[in-house]
Amino acid sequence: MPLFGSLYIGASGLQTAQNTLNTTAHNMSNTDTKGYTRQQILLGTRSYINLSSSASAVSYQQYGLGVVYSQTRQVRDVFLDKTYRKESGRLSFYETNTKVIEEMEDLFGEFQGVEFSESLENLWKIMQDLYEDPCELTNQNMFVSRCDQFLTRAALVYDGLCEQQDNLNAQVAKMVDQINAYGDELVFINKQIMRMEAGDVEHANDLRDRRNLILDELGKMGRISYEEDFNGVVSVKFEGVDFVTSDLSNKVEIYTDKETGFHTPYWKQLAKYTTNSLGEKELDLEACRMYDPTQKISTVMNTDIGSMRATLLARGEKRATYQDLENEGPYNRDISQSLLMNVQAEFDRLIHYVATTINDVLRQAALSEPDTNYLKDSNGRPYQMFELITDDPDVGFSIRNMIVSEDLKREPGNLSFRLKDDSEDKAAIRKMLDAFEAETYMLNPNLQTKTNILRFYNALISQISNTGEMNKDFQTAQEATINETTSAREQVLGVSSEEEMEFMIKFQNAFNASSRYVNVIDEMIEHIINTLGR
Repeated sequence: MPLFGSLYIGASGLQTAQNTLNTTAHNMSNTDTKGYTRQQILLGTRSYINLSSSASAVSYQQYGLGVVYSQTRQVRDVFLDKTYRKESGRLSFYETNTKVIEEMEDLFGEFQGVEFSESLENLWKIMQDLYEDPCELTNQNMFVSRCDQFLTRAALVYDGLCEQQDNLNAQVAKMVDQINAYGDELVFINKQIMRMEAGDVEHANDLRDRRNLILDELGKMGRISYEEDFNGVVSVKFEGVDFVTSDLSNKVEIYTDKETGFHTPYWKQLAKYTTNSLGEKELDLEACRMYDPTQKISTVMNTDIGSMRATLLARGEKRATYQDLENEGPYNRDISQSLLMNVQAEFDRLIHYVATTINDVLRQAALSEPDTNYLKDSNGRPYQMFELITDDPDVGFSIRNMIVSEDLKREPGNLSFRLKDDSEDKAAIRKMLDAFEAETYMLNPNLQTKTNILRFYNALISQISNTGEMNKDFQTAQEATINETTSAREQVLGVSSEEEMEFMIKFQNAFNASSRYVNVIDEMIEHIINTLGR
């Protein structure tokens, strides 16, 4: 090999060693950078120069031209990435459910000393006192007061559940904005990667790190699938629908219900419109909505993935009332899987039972004395403790549709429970107490075990607690899975400062060796020139 040609070999070693040191330093400087992937150096040999290609020789006579810095690649495991994104989405689903249930438990006050159950217990106690002395004005006054307190506290709890729905609704809008922002950024990154790697000289590893981080975040929000083509462009599907292509991000739009104000995300590219009787275009939401709220939640079907689905499902589609529990079919289809709607409907059923039970007893007692003003107003109508605030016959006694009678609040003595023969009507109060203790009430159509009004609330709280524990168990199991996956993932893509230090020492020694090699060749050339020049 010519001596001057040997200098190129040494120069290639110096250049390659310098590049590997730069890459190692880049790894070490990003040890704590979120989403950073360890970069690995691949070295190769330059082309060989053939000196002889005799067929009788064992091999060609060749000499090399040195080493080449062929590639800096990301060290990732595709299988672990997909597993992590799927399981982190499932973890987010149960984390969202657990948070919603914890907020409900705080709302009912069972863990802060201000229990809603106090109002029900106080109502029961005053009914017992009223039975002992139904004509005592103090007891009558307290009875009306306890009914008003019971309904007021019930309204506060129900409004709190509605406020939770509104908070989740606001989160839906924020998540849609975030998903669209991620889509736009993925398109931008795809274009940047194509531009940088078009000449097959540079690899856009830092851009790929950002893209992988976005895919991680999208995986937490919903079920995603993706693939990378030969140009380095990643296409993404979100919940089975094309979301990101090489140069396009399909937008997620929001439909806002005019009555409830609830947001429903839908795919703009799938939107279809119908024309109503007024000639106005209306969105066919069922044809393009992102999630089907009636779809069964199942790990086997992978329908328990993503904070977006959990948020929409927990919020529900409307404000639920006791009327949503009347039929098993609609309940199972529309209500049962929603954490908030289910509790709203069951809680409203309790209030409905209390109101209608008291009203029915008062009405029956009044009608038992047809020729008197017993328990009747000035118009001869039986008093009702709870009155509807609407004239709509289809609206029943729901929390938001009734108030305690203003007449009775002004004149509680009208509930004298004194018959025309001047005797006390303890029988009416006894019927009220018996109705509260009767085992004839069900929490929802799926539970066949019957309870009474006094234990109905405890059954509701127990159901919330059991649902919360179940979701916490799922969350704990998912956390263990994520921890294992993350650990295995970090072993592949994580940066170890100790390992990188070893590489730095190795490449520094390689740089020194190449430098010494160049010095030796330089001395040899100098010696030959000086010798021949004499």
